[in-house]
Amino acid sequence: MYSESSYTQFTFYYLNGQSESFNVFEQPDDPTVQGLQLEMRRFLEKDWWILNLPEQTVMINVANVVKVEIKPPMNQLHGEGIFNNAERVTALNRGR
Repeated sequence: MYSESSYTQFTFYYLNGQSESFNVFEQPDDPTVQGLQLEMRRFLEKDWWILNLPEQTVMINVANVVKVEIKPPMNQLHGEGIFNNAERVTALNRGR
C-alpha cells in the first residue's frame, strides 16, 4: 500500500511517561500536498493533532505532549527557534 521511503515517523511523549509512534505517509499523487516538512509550523500551532488511521481516528491533545521526535530529520526547517546542526550528547533518562 505505502512505500517504506514515503513516510515520516512521529513519536509522541506524554506527561504521564507513556509514548506512542505513528507513521504518516506522504501522498505523492495528491497535487495539493505541500510536503510534510512545509506544514510543520502550522501543525505545531494547533491545540489538537488528528491522525486518521485505517482502523480509527486518533486525536491528541497537545497540552499532554512534552516532546515529539520525528524521523527522518526535517533538515529543511529553518528560522527562528530552530537549532540546525545540533547533536544529542546524552539520551533522556527517567528516575524511578
